[in-house]
Amino acid sequence: MLGVPLLIACVPGIIAILLAWWFRKLNLSLFVRLLPGILTFIASIILFYISFVYIRGFEGAAYGILAFFLLPFAIVASIIASKNKGVQS
Repeated sequence: MLGVPLLIACVPGIIAILLAWWFRKLNLSLFVRLLPGILTFIASIILFYISFVYIRGFEGAAYGILAFFLLPFAIVASIIASKNKGVQS
């Protein structure tokens, strides 16, 4: 019950983290760098809402757990995107 939503959340979560890292490496604007984290956070909220209001029972609980596991990926992607690259010589 917990393993499958965790493994399913890893795919979009890792994609969001890699996109945030890649956008940071390209020196894009802060808004563009934060987009993967923001979109993952919004997707998590929408998934939780759908699981709570429309889908009930065990399948709704699985969607809620998936939404819960997406949140740490969104936070990590936002932290990676907001870090400064540092002083370059």
